Amino acid sequence: MRTRFAAVTARAWRRLGGRTQWRLARLRHRTFLVYAGGIVRDDEGRVLLLRHRLWPAYRAWGLPGGYVESGERLEDGVAREVREETSLEVKVSGPPAAVASGYHHRVETYYEARVTGGHLVLDATEILEARWYGLDDLPEKMSPGLRTLILSLTPPS
Repeated sequence: MRTRFAAVTARAWRRLGGRTQWRLARLRHRTFLVYAGGIVRDDEGRVLLLRHRLWPAYRAWGLPGGYVESGERLEDGVAREVREETSLEVKVSGPPAAVASGYHHRVETYYEARVTGGHLVLDATEILEARWYGLDDLPEKMSPGLRTLILSLTPPS
């Protein structure tokens, strides 16, 4: 029942269109939105990518992440979003791996993280699928900018 509701909600959200979606999001976030994404790697250096229910099919694969709550540290926002979407616990390390700006009402930050616990259990209201990808095997249906970001990072040693 919950996944059917999520599917109906996702279809309705996509039909609203980008401009309306951003206006609704801005009702909750008055000034601007701060997105924190996690570049979560496993012991083999593969990156965790999620196929998002609410994203358009042509770029449905992306990193775990979401908007930071008021007063929340970016690193804590990454850990919370990864936990909410995947049930995995992560340790965020170092400064941001990337910061992207120039968007209308949004700033994006990306942090590298390692899994420290938990088991992969997806939040079906947001996430359709999760897979670990090697840098030479990234899915086609992802944002070109995100692909460039992931490929630009130095693999862990």
